[in-house]
Amino acid sequence: MDLECTAVFQKVPEGYIASIEEFPGANTQGASLEEARTNLREAVALVVEANRILAREDAAGSAVIREPLSVTA
Repeated sequence: MDLECTAVFQKVPEGYIASIEEFPGANTQGASLEEARTNLREAVALVVEANRILAREDAAGSAVIREPLSVTA
């Protein structure tokens, strides 16, 4: 899959605050820029997994079609 997102890092006294513009809720922090990057990758994975779970719970009992989708910018 060729999906690119925009990571945003803000320097604060404690280190860095990090977020992804395209994934509301994918927010984290780190003492260093590299730690914030690592934590942000994990945050995105957790948001995607949580959204999958919520969507499946919401659609329980409904006739739905699920299929992979690739996005190329």
